[in-house]
Amino acid sequence: MEQLVIVGRGKVCVNHRLFPVGLAMLKSHRTLTAMPVDKVYPDARSAVADIPDGATVMIGGFSSIGGHPGHLLLALRDQGAKNLTIVSNSMGLGDTAASSGRPSGIADVAVLAENGQVAKGISSFPVSPSPSNPSPFELLLADGKAEVEVQPQGTMTERMRIAAAGLGGFYTRVGVGTVVEEGKEKRIFEGEEYILETPLRGDFALLHAHKADRMGNLVYKGTSRNFNPIMAAAARVTIVQTEELVEIGELDPEEIVTPGVYVQRIVHIPESRVEIG
Repeated sequence: MEQLVIVGRGKVCVNHRLFPVGLAMLKSHRTLTAMPVDKVYPDARSAVADIPDGATVMIGGFSSIGGHPGHLLLALRDQGAKNLTIVSNSMGLGDTAASSGRPSGIADVAVLAENGQVAKGISSFPVSPSPSNPSPFELLLADGKAEVEVQPQGTMTERMRIAAAGLGGFYTRVGVGTVVEEGKEKRIFEGEEYILETPLRGDFALLHAHKADRMGNLVYKGTSRNFNPIMAAAARVTIVQTEELVEIGELDPEEIVTPGVYVQRIVHIPESRVEIG
């Protein structure tokens, strides 16, 4: 028998040769047996160990507490990679969360800003809602240690979607006449002005799932789903912390939102949130 190893996104390795899935099946005249696939890492620290300085990291979650991968964020903080570009709906609140009516002490993107690891934020809500209580990322901006690219939520999501789809860009009216249009190509369609938005790709994505199997098929819970599916598809390496880990075949196919082909690493962490420590 020949051995079949799935290596990702439509390709297989048969006897040390790479083929598209269909072609590999045609070239092999013997039965192919799939080797076990297990993407589970022992802990968050090992899962983020190779994130380098200067990487673009997509962070799932909404606002300060909605589905953030807290354990992965703390592991990346402790790992210490610098000059990161962070793509996230919010750049985190840190100690300013309490002034906004949210629980304080919960690990969000702010832990990276506090540690001086963020060089740029691409975000829809990059600052604190309380002007008198600036977030850690705002303090970096004020000190000239970071830059920001503000993106409308729909535009940011579509930029990630077209990156995953392999498209070169799209035109939108959102942002015309504002700072969002600065430096971007503009065109007229049917008498209306549009700006060109380009794909937004990530080197890594850090996500939080409710359930996962060992192949990386993911199930989300409620609104914690938010940006996770599109970030998983737009990143080169997707790392997931999951509350529940099950064996392959135990998930109902109808409840799977992110297929395992988009996930490279999984860490089983039963706690859904983590406090800063």
